This record gives sequence, C-alpha cells and structure tokens, in this order.
Amino acid sequence: MDLDYGKCWDTSKKDSWKTLLLLAYQSLGVVYGDLSISPLYVYKSTFAEDIKHSETNEEIFGVLSFVFWTLTLVPLFKYVFIVLRADDNGEGGTFALYSLICRHAKVSILPNRQVSDEALSTYKLEHPPEKKSRSKVKMYLEKHKFLHTALLILVLLGTCMVIGDGLLTPAISVFSAVSGLEFSLSKEHHQYAVLPITCFIIVCLFALQHYGTHRVGFLFAPIVVIWLLCISALGLYNIIHWNPHVYQALSPYYMFKFLKKTRKGGWMSLGGILLCITGSEAMFADLGHFSYAAIQIAFTFLVYPALILAYMGQAAYLSQHHPTSYRIGFYISVPDSVRWPVLIIAILASVVGSQAIISGTFSIINQSQSLGCFPRVKVIHTSDKIHGQIYIPEINWLLMILCVAVTIGFRDTKHLGNASGLAVMTVMLVTTCLTSLVIILCWRKPPIVALCFLFFFGSIELLYFSASLTKFREGAWLPILLALFLMTIMFVWHYATIRKYEFDLHNKVSLEWLLALGPSLGIARVPGIGLVFTDLTSGIPANFSRFVTNLPAFHKILVFVCVKSVPVPHVPPDERYLVGRVGPAAHRSYRCIVRYGYRDVHQDVNSFESELVDKLADFIHYDWYRTSRTNSCTDDDVPRSNASSNECRLAVIGTIEFSGAPAFELEDSVQPASVSGGFPTVESVTDLIEMEPVRSGKRVRFAIDDESETDTQNEVELQMREELGDVMAAQEAGTAFILGHSHVCAKQGSSFLKRLALNFGYNFLRRNCRGPDVALKVPPGSLLEVGMVYVV
Repeated sequence: MDLDYGKCWDTSKKDSWKTLLLLAYQSLGVVYGDLSISPLYVYKSTFAEDIKHSETNEEIFGVLSFVFWTLTLVPLFKYVFIVLRADDNGEGGTFALYSLICRHAKVSILPNRQVSDEALSTYKLEHPPEKKSRSKVKMYLEKHKFLHTALLILVLLGTCMVIGDGLLTPAISVFSAVSGLEFSLSKEHHQYAVLPITCFIIVCLFALQHYGTHRVGFLFAPIVVIWLLCISALGLYNIIHWNPHVYQALSPYYMFKFLKKTRKGGWMSLGGILLCITGSEAMFADLGHFSYAAIQIAFTFLVYPALILAYMGQAAYLSQHHPTSYRIGFYISVPDSVRWPVLIIAILASVVGSQAIISGTFSIINQSQSLGCFPRVKVIHTSDKIHGQIYIPEINWLLMILCVAVTIGFRDTKHLGNASGLAVMTVMLVTTCLTSLVIILCWRKPPIVALCFLFFFGSIELLYFSASLTKFREGAWLPILLALFLMTIMFVWHYATIRKYEFDLHNKVSLEWLLALGPSLGIARVPGIGLVFTDLTSGIPANFSRFVTNLPAFHKILVFVCVKSVPVPHVPPDERYLVGRVGPAAHRSYRCIVRYGYRDVHQDVNSFESELVDKLADFIHYDWYRTSRTNSCTDDDVPRSNASSNECRLAVIGTIEFSGAPAFELEDSVQPASVSGGFPTVESVTDLIEMEPVRSGKRVRFAIDDESETDTQNEVELQMREELGDVMAAQEAGTAFILGHSHVCAKQGSSFLKRLALNFGYNFLRRNCRGPDVALKVPPGSLLEVGMVYVV
C-alpha cells in the first residue's frame, strides 16, 4: 500500500539537489505567477488618490518600506517558515487546514462518518490521540456545536474569497499589463485600445482552459523566470542610474514617517500596498504539487529578491522624477528602448498568473462539492497522468463573463485593486485563524504560541483589511457581494444535504423487511444488477422501499452503493472500496461504500459499473474463503446493536494478498481483499480492516490442511463459483442505476427563512444544476429515478 499516495514527493528520503532544483523551477510557473506580476500595479494603486508624491520623497520611501516589510513578514516568515509546515499529507490550502482540524478534534459536520475511515493510510495524525490529558481548547470546541458551524462558515468564507480572487486577478493583471500601451499610443488611441485588447486576452484565456494546464504548462516556468529576471534587471538599472541610496528606505523608520505625514490618507493607501502580496496564498494552496523545500528555495533565492529589486528600482526612479499621480506606474520607470519587449513579457506573465488562480478556483470548487457545500457541477480531468488537474465548464464560462463585465465596469486599476485587495486579505485572515488552531490541536503547542502567531500576523492583516474595507464604495463592495451570494448558495445546499441525510437515517427500513420480500408478496427478482445509490452506510434506504412499492420487482443482484467523502486529501485506490453482505449469501444483496478524499475527482473511473463488479467478485472470493475457516456472519462475529441493522462486516477490497494458511485451492487469478480488526460506525455497523503488503497481479493458490475437510471445502467452492456465476450472468443481463429524485420541503410551522431556503432556494438549485447521475457518470439508458419527497 502506497502510504504517500497523492504526494509528489517523499518526506522519508532527502530529495537530490537535481530533483529539488527541478521542482523549484517548475513551481515558478504554477505558484508564483500571480505574486510576481504585482509590481505592475502596486504603486499605481497606492498613489491613486489617497496620497500624493511630493518633492521630499517621504511618501515613496514610506511606501517602499511598507512593501519591503510586508513581503518579508507575510510571504517569507508566515508562509515559507510556518504555514507551509501545516500540510495535510503534502496538501495545502484552506481545506487542508480544515481537514487537519477535523481529524484531531470532533468538529466535522459531514454526515455518514465511520470510525473505519481512521484506518486509511492517508488519515495520519502527527501525534497519537491524547488519553490522559486533553487540550482545553479541543474540549471546548468539541462541546459547543455552534463552533462547528462557525468553523465551517469561516472555511466557506475563505473559499468564496478565493473564488472572488479567481474572478478579479485576471482582470487586474491583464488590464495592468496592457495599460503599458499608453506610452506607445496617443491618448485617443490608448483610450479605445486598452479595454478591447484586455477583454480579448481574457476571453482567449478562459477559452483555452478546457485543454488543461499541462498542455501549455511547459511554457509557464520560462515566462515567469524571464519576467523575474527582467524586473530584477530593470530594478538594478534604476537603482544604479537614479538613486543608489534608495536602500536606506528599507528602514522601518520610514514607515513611521510616512504615517505621521499622511495620517488618514496614508492608512487608506495601505489598501494598495497590500497588493504586493497577492498570490502568497498560492504557495500553500499548491503545496501538493511540489515539495516544501522546492517552494522555499524558489521564493527565497529568486522570487523574493527579484520583487524587492523591482520595487526598489521603481522607488529610485520616482525619487528623481515627480510625475502626477496619474502617471505613476510600472512602465514609467522602463527605458524607452526596451518598453515594447517588456510590455510583451508582462502580458505573457499576467496570463500565467491568471491561469494559476483559475486552476485553483476549479480545484477549490471541487473540494466544496466533496464537503457537500456546493451544487453539483461537471468536473472533467484534463490530464491522464497528473492527478488533480481539472476543468469545470459551467464555472469557467461564468467566471469569464463576470471577469469581462468587471473589467468593462471598473476600467481602472484603482477599483480593481481595491476589490482584489479585500479578497486576498480575507483569505489570509482565514488562513491565520485556522493555522492557530492547527498549532494547538495538531502540533500540540501551548496556547500562548498560537495566540502569539494569531496576534502578530493577525494584527498586520487586520490593519490592511481595515484599509481595504474603507474602499467599500470604490470597488471593495464587489468581493463582499460575491462572497455573500456564494456563501448563501453554499450554506443552503449544505443545510439541505444534512437535513436530507437525517431524514434518510430516520426513515430507513429494516433488514427483515428486505429479506421478507419474495414471491409470497408478489415481488419478483428480475435478471441484472441493481445499484441503489444512498448516503447511508447501513440500513435499507427509503427510496428503495418506495421503488419496490411502485414496481414490485428488483434485480437478482442488489448492491446498495454509498459514495462518501472523508476528511483526507486522497484515498488510495486500494482502500477506496468497502464491500459487505446485506443478509445471507443466498439473497445476493451487498453493500458497497466508495470513499473519496476532498481532492479526489469522483469521475476518475471510466466504468464505475465494471470496477464495482470486479470489487464484488474479489469480495466473494474473500468471503467464501473466510467462511471455509470461520462462520462469516454470526452473532459472535458481529456486534449487533439492534435487529434492524444486522449486516455482515465490511471488507476493504484492494489488491492485497490473503494472509494466513487458507484451506482450499483456486485456479483463477484473483485480486484478494485486505481485512483485519472491527470498527463500529456511528450507525452501529462494523467494518473490518486489515493492512497487508501489496502484491498485485499474483495468482493465489491455497493448500489443503486436512483431508477430512475436503468435502466441506468442495461444497464451499461450489457455492462460491455459483455466486460468482450469478454475478457475471447479472452483469451480462444489464445494470440499472437506481437514484432518488428528491424534492425537499419544510415542515408545516417552519420559520420563514427555513421555508425560503428549502422550498425555493435548494429546489431551484437542484433543478438548475447537474444531477447526481452526472456526478456518478451514470449512462442515461440505465438510469432509474425514484421520486422522493423529503419533509424536513
């Protein structure tokens, strides 16, 4: 079993310098595209209206000092040295922090959780669970249910702001790059050229998304490297040529002088200065594609010094030139002889930076779906080799329309910068709050350490956040409005999903009811396989009883399928399927639980039906082998809390070889199961998990221990082959996918908000978004929908 599934690097071995430098080089095109293009618009946004550049140069030196220390404290100290270490199996981002917290404290509100999920190889804890002394913070979080909801809302807020950044970054990046044409065209031509060219580039950028990042990814790193070297060279030229003593402005004293002179105007201008750290969150969010050391090397030795030189060079030029605020910008400090090449490189770099945040938006929406917090959308893999590169058509075209609309509506860097700054700073505040919880719950550090981290970095980010918030009427309203809209959709969808699950849980039917169905009640068993999809991990769902009531027949092979998410980034394929029986073997009814991580894409199997049948056959091999040695489903085997949930143990079906000395011989090549130890779920179902070394693709041969048992073994083998034959015959007869077509309505007497959310909001989203058949890749000709009304 691959314990490092989903990681691109191995922490148990030191990376060679060659591999490390290659990863660092590749990270430049994916991680640092957004951060590296910030010199295009930082000074222009800062000096837009709030402060003026005077002859004393105190303003420009103060801004440079703020930029230097902001870049040093937030991306370098906070992210590179602290936050990047809070990875979840090598994955980073808001959901990685939430996943870590949920695994170390019982604060998750995801339904259908099972204790057996903790046996996953990717369900790693930095420290074993505390038994004697428990953290007071952990106990307080677990005790108060409203904090679980508050934590989820915080994560959703960060998610919404990332989506907002995916809308705003292409607009401000491309617009700022194209605005360099003002120095090469007349004012009239510039006025009518910049906007159409910007919109055209944005449309082309989104139109190419369906090809996937990997098709053009080989160009990204060279473009960013050329851009970083370009701004470094320009910075050095301006420093040497115009003001070699500009380095003195790096002293924090100039920040104090800046605020003392500009007062309220200087504080409000911080909303432009904070744009120098846009894209810093990408270092953590894209951690899963690169190693910690690679990202650290790339930022420390190339990106950070290149940005500092670029900002110092611009400040050196402006200190000897005092143009009007309208003329302050990146291109004014570029010599005329190289302005056109720099313009072309800047446009290419802005496209690369925009591409990274768009891909990140697709990824985070897919993760939101895994949490049950976003309506179903079609997710498409764009790479057969690289896991996690996805494309979402609906989101792509919606982002394109909104991005073009925002560009046309704002038409200037100031308003776009105000909107982008607020979104970026909100995401950073959310990351700071979640990381402080990780420090206490996961790293087991004293609360005072987490408080110091929260106070130090939180105060810096709150200062910038307050400055951005004052620009509400000047563009900052857009991310707030977008976040409110998206959070409403997410919360309504999640609330309805939880209520539906609770309804199914309380209305499931007993196993005895299923076993009693037969010819005596006029119920027929028809050829084929019936896959009944449900959110329940135990019991018979109500939609199946409704199906049998309206159509008195069901298939000879019946499989109750539950597709669920677990709080880990990836679930290895060998541990994805949990399979067990529902009732005795003669009934031919089974349960299959398919587990995915929050970064897994559910449509990663070309034929779910074929995969499921293969896992079913492997389970039958295992179960009959177990039967030959011990009774597979007895009162001693399975703890039974109540008669309605009597089900046999579930087995993890992968490519794991049987252990022990089996008692009969098989000539067929099989892929056995991995099993060991019982784990009761929250619904009193017992799972059986056992981890053995992977030896896939081997033929399993069993030796006979005792000749006196030959007759029994032969009988067991015959029964096993008969059951396998029934499964194969049912597969040839055809497979039906039985899904619930749900309509949710609030109970009588419910509050107005609940009726509005369920009767109108959720049902509207359900009707106008993708159905579960699309998410599960169900062939339209094999779909059977069962109408269900959920009164919650």
